[in-house]
Amino acid sequence: MNASQAYARLQGLGVPVIATSDAAQVLGQSVDAANKTLKRLACSSLVTPAARGVWALSGTIDPFLLPGYLTAPLPSYVSLQTALHHHGMIEQIPAVTYVVTLARARRLRTAFGTFSMHRVSPEFFGGFEVLESGVMMASPEKALLDVLYLSATRNRMFARLPEIEIPATFDRKTAEKWMARITSPQLARLVRYRYAAATRARRDRA
Repeated sequence: MNASQAYARLQGLGVPVIATSDAAQVLGQSVDAANKTLKRLACSSLVTPAARGVWALSGTIDPFLLPGYLTAPLPSYVSLQTALHHHGMIEQIPAVTYVVTLARARRLRTAFGTFSMHRVSPEFFGGFEVLESGVMMASPEKALLDVLYLSATRNRMFARLPEIEIPATFDRKTAEKWMARITSPQLARLVRYRYAAATRARRDRA
């Protein structure tokens, strides 16, 4: 199979990103052979190496589509400051893409930006919506609670909260549902305390 045939077969999948292991199955090659094929396609600027074992089939993909591939086989979604900005709850555009995952926490630089990935417990994972683009984005309520959850742990990155604008559409029942999932009593108390402080400003202005 030559490079053009391999590229056509990959493009036929209709996906923006692919892992080397998945490409191997599509191309009917071993993982090593598929890796070499993808490298040849990258040299021709037909695909772009996004991270180790992950390839973008276009040079202009939405970076928010990458987290699920970067943390596979464990799931993830865009959240924290990135989702807060997406929902208009903070003004400052984050310099990195923040991700919540069940995989290990790490910071990863890719051809499409830097991703800061943060682990939460399985019972607290979720609360995202799938956008038309295919991006998995935390809801406004869960984005805020993910920040509060991590700020109450040893992760000092989220200890200082940005100025947050709570939208009128913010669903407090949804927020309560997620806080009820926190199994650690101490962590739950800290999250509830910080949640009350974060949402008090809107009540005071009302």
